[in-house]
Amino acid sequence: MALKIIILGNSSSGKSSLALKLKQKFSLTHLDLDILAWEKQETPVRRSLSSSMEDINHFINLNKNWVIEGCYGDLIAEILSYGNFLIFLNPDLNTCLNNAKNRDWESHKYENLDDQNANLKMLETWIKDYFIRKDEFSFTNHQKLFRSFSGKKVEYNQNWNEDLIRFIGEFNQDD
Repeated sequence: MALKIIILGNSSSGKSSLALKLKQKFSLTHLDLDILAWEKQETPVRRSLSSSMEDINHFINLNKNWVIEGCYGDLIAEILSYGNFLIFLNPDLNTCLNNAKNRDWESHKYENLDDQNANLKMLETWIKDYFIRKDEFSFTNHQKLFRSFSGKKVEYNQNWNEDLIRFIGEFNQDD
C-alpha cells in the first residue's frame, strides 16, 4: 500500500525531524510546505493559495509514497483527501520552545546558523501565539483539520519517538 502521510502542528513541534525520519524509514518523498508557501524574496510574502497548490498537486501526482509537513492549515485542508495517514504533533508550549532553541541548522531556510538564531525571538513569539491565534496556522484550525480527517490518524502530545514510527509501520503492514 502507498504511504501518503500528512504532518501538521505548531512551529518546532517536530514536524520536519519526524518527516525526515519517515522519509528514511519508509522510502518516502518529503515535501516541507515552508518551501512552497512563501515567495523567494528578501521580505517574506505568502504565495497565493493557487500557486502553492499547483506545486503541491504536481508533487502529489509525481510521487506514489510521500510525507508532507507544515503548519499551513489552508494548504493542508486542500490535500487532506489525498493522505491516508494524518499526524497532529501537539506537544505543550514549553516543549516547542525548547525544540526551537535546540534545532539544527535548517539550511533550506537560512543562509547560515547565525541567521537562523537571529530569528529565534520572532519564532518564540510565533510559537507562543499558536494557542491564541485564530488563523490557518492556529491550534484551533489544526484541531479542526484533525477532527475532520476520516483516515487513519494520531495526535501526539509530546516529542515524537520510535513508538510513533513503529505505529506507522504497523499501519503500513495492516493495509
